Amino acid sequence: MPYNYETVKVDVFPDGVAHVQLNRPKKLNAFNNALIGELGQVFREVSADRNVRAVVLSASGRIFTAGLDLTETSLKDSEAGDPARRSYHLRHHLKWFQESISAIELCEQPVVAAIHGGCYGAGVDLITACDIRYCANDALFCVKEVDVGLAPDVGTLQRLPKIIGNQSLVRELCLTARNMLADEALHCGLVNQKHETKEKTIEAALKTARVIASKSPVAVFSTKHNLNYARDHSVAEGLQYIQAWNAAYLNTEDIPLSIQAFIEKKPARYSNL
Repeated sequence: MPYNYETVKVDVFPDGVAHVQLNRPKKLNAFNNALIGELGQVFREVSADRNVRAVVLSASGRIFTAGLDLTETSLKDSEAGDPARRSYHLRHHLKWFQESISAIELCEQPVVAAIHGGCYGAGVDLITACDIRYCANDALFCVKEVDVGLAPDVGTLQRLPKIIGNQSLVRELCLTARNMLADEALHCGLVNQKHETKEKTIEAALKTARVIASKSPVAVFSTKHNLNYARDHSVAEGLQYIQAWNAAYLNTEDIPLSIQAFIEKKPARYSNL
């Protein structure tokens, strides 16, 4: 499947790993309408690509992203008419933006973020939709929206509290727009690995993605899907849901017939879905 985009670069490797990069380095990978639209399209296409088993998300240039590109945004666009109609059209734009970010969370394959330099505003929305987050020593994270007169509206307020699990810290970050450096991000659980450089961070992310890609795609997809479901539902609801889920998905030849067969199984790529 060819992946040809203006603002996103995609490489798919023979081992089943796709490397997706934000690719507006001269604009510090700031989100304009083109990047927003292409990012959602990429992850919807990757999700449907049976040759892809895991994804790494990184960014070209000297920082991960400067957030929303205020010089190319639809936030101020409005047609003539009453306030309700202007709000109606703006709501559709926000829904479209949200769906592009949520395409990462909905992607069937796990997504490992490799973050370097600044990750501002919409960048935090972006990485909170990923499954795993690694960062470089120079990374900093900033929920910047209050400084430009708005509340985050594409995922940070909904996902960050569930990732960090500390309401006081989340509210401090979102209400002050202060910078969180890499050490603090590691300590609070926003990221779970920190590396010396951008290159080493991407290398570590690719290594993890390759391990994931070597597993049964049925098991990986089922695990990601049910983790997301369990996050948003009660324990009882999650248990009931996976009863029905695994009643179907346990019917796979990927499961060995015995412990001996499991121990003796040679590492190999599972067959494509």
